[in-house]
Amino acid sequence: MRRIAKFEKVSEERFLQDLTDTFPEYTAEQAREIYGGLRLPRRATTGSAGYDFYMPVPCTLRPGETVKIPTGIRVRMEEDWVLSLYPRSGLGFKYRLQLNNTVGIIDSDYYYSDNEGHIFARITNDSNEEKTLSLNAGDGFMQGIFLPYGITEDDDADGTRNGGFGSTGR
Repeated sequence: MRRIAKFEKVSEERFLQDLTDTFPEYTAEQAREIYGGLRLPRRATTGSAGYDFYMPVPCTLRPGETVKIPTGIRVRMEEDWVLSLYPRSGLGFKYRLQLNNTVGIIDSDYYYSDNEGHIFARITNDSNEEKTLSLNAGDGFMQGIFLPYGITEDDDADGTRNGGFGSTGR
């Protein structure tokens, strides 16, 4: 198996800013404790393709509710690879948990963005069975799979990224 990437935490400063922006109820001291407890994504078994991402804070989503999750994680990977993000299969099956952009795409150059390549997920409980989803801090909620990609013979892309959503289309 080829090793092509490494997960890291974003800086504490970056995480504190992003967490308290999304969850203003947390004090700076609480956010520091949360940062200290962040877990890097991991595979559960040697046969797992996906790396589980873990909730930094507890969250309850009633049907139709959405939340933005600052994972506190970034990833450095070789060029010509991409990290694709999906909901954990069981949560999708039981609660219709959805990533709002359906599949998250983390490009190799996102690591160098001003936001340190901080990976976010916006998730929605799309249950049509009135099931409330409760996730605890440390629960796996999303999985990432590394995939190689190719480009066309006449590709002439020469731009550079500096940001997240929509930054390459500016």
